[in-house]
Amino acid sequence: MEADLPIASIMPCQNAQQQLSKCEQSHSLPKQVRFAGGGEPAEPEAAQLKLLPMNDQIRELQTIIRDKTTSRGDFVFCADRLIRLVVEEGLNQLPYTECTVTTPTGHKYDGVKFEKGNCGVSIMRSGEAMEQGLRDCCRSIRIGKILIQSDEETQKAKVYYAKFPPDIYRRKVLLMYPILSTGNTVIEAVKVLIEHGVQPNHIILLSLFSTPHGAKSIIEEFPEITILATEVHPVAPTHFGQKYFGTD
Repeated sequence: MEADLPIASIMPCQNAQQQLSKCEQSHSLPKQVRFAGGGEPAEPEAAQLKLLPMNDQIRELQTIIRDKTTSRGDFVFCADRLIRLVVEEGLNQLPYTECTVTTPTGHKYDGVKFEKGNCGVSIMRSGEAMEQGLRDCCRSIRIGKILIQSDEETQKAKVYYAKFPPDIYRRKVLLMYPILSTGNTVIEAVKVLIEHGVQPNHIILLSLFSTPHGAKSIIEEFPEITILATEVHPVAPTHFGQKYFGTD
């Protein structure tokens, strides 16, 4: 006899607009993501910003990463764990097709398989911290890179380097950048992807932490993009890249 599914496996969805504008309604999602507050999305940023289901494990990882007394070894270990969770959920947002396989005992099993035509793009340097997590889940996935820095004179984000798979315009893109503070760097990165033929609705931004302003700025500029993160909070851990790579 099959066991009943645990109640915890039925994940609520929460509305990103809740943390952005404190609006609430009841809703649910078929995939294990939630919106940032609770309710049916009423605005574009509400529908496009998705958070991992909160639990004590994720909350502890967030706490350790934000704690200024955390050693670099513990920081990297916890960051890699959190990155892996975000990457796994990001893959869950990509298209799959149904298939039937034969088991070693000769039985047929109806399952799904990952569709081809996806790639990763990391925004250097902090985005590179997420590359290994993606490779751990997709061994052969191709990964491009973008380097964006602030112009010394104008202080605006400027693209200095971009290298992508030549057929990136055909692919779904997992754009990796762990901290969304103002959103300016990601906006410039998305513009470059669009210039290379990528459709905005084919871009899934994988991040760990976002401010309300950062997420809203990105989605106002590109309402078709999807953002996946673990938390929306007014204060982002902007020390992430320096701490992860030991340059703090």
